[in-house]
Amino acid sequence: MDWDDLRIFLEVARFESLSGAGKRLKIDAATVGRRIARLEEGLGQRLFARSPQGYQLSPAGERLLPHAERAEAAMLAAGEAAAGGQEAGLTGLIRLGAPDGCANYLLPPVIARICDANPGLEVQLVALPRVFNLSKREADMAIGVSRPETGRLTVQKLADYRLVLAASQSWLARHPAPKSRADLQGLRFVGYIPDLIFDKELDYQAGIGAPPAAISSNSVSVQLNFLRQGAGIGVVHDFAMAAAPELRRLLPEEVGLTRSFWLIRHADDGRVQRLNRFATALVREARAEMARHEKDDISVASHEAS
Repeated sequence: MDWDDLRIFLEVARFESLSGAGKRLKIDAATVGRRIARLEEGLGQRLFARSPQGYQLSPAGERLLPHAERAEAAMLAAGEAAAGGQEAGLTGLIRLGAPDGCANYLLPPVIARICDANPGLEVQLVALPRVFNLSKREADMAIGVSRPETGRLTVQKLADYRLVLAASQSWLARHPAPKSRADLQGLRFVGYIPDLIFDKELDYQAGIGAPPAAISSNSVSVQLNFLRQGAGIGVVHDFAMAAAPELRRLLPEEVGLTRSFWLIRHADDGRVQRLNRFATALVREARAEMARHEKDDISVASHEAS
């Protein structure tokens, strides 16, 4: 079986279209179609069901997919070994998917340090408020806010983080600060759009017993900017507080949530040392960054107490 045909099969399976696969592979859609037809003819089975909605894997295609993915991982590992293995610095392109709060406020210094140590490395950070599909290779690896329970994936805890209740100084100048959870009722909250919450771990309002958000967005960054403008009070990633000096923590002893970020990878990528080394560096630097934020929080708390 020709590896090039398998590679084309993988991209069609991921993009569910000839044009999408062709764009990724930098060949025209007609050529992709001919190569898929050749592969199907050689196997004597249809690998895709064609429809106006695209190319969906047939039962035969579903059976072939994990073998093709393992072949891809082996080819990547072989190329890496030929290029010099672990002695060389990280090079090439790695695409990392992450929720927008993590991507905006935690990862920039983390990735900058990794790239400083590896000048030949290129990192694409895709910030989207949704779960990434690693089977379709939307990213080489992804960060999630909950641990996936299904799929051919490897999962590692990246770091724990805290969420705090906060409001701007301008809001506090116009409203009395809440002194207990009971005082939260009737206040205007900023939060997520309920039907666009893509993970149960993001349902912060229920977690702290707050009323539904009157001003909402599917983006953490937009929510933070609403809070900075004095639009209301809301739940903020503790590591994002440094980016919003206008904000003050509210009810720190009574209201707080702890969540975790998880590093999620396709199971077959465990043999690709370049991705393993990047994952190791990402976990190390992310935990160091979280520790730095925790140290800064202690300093802020001591200053406010004095």
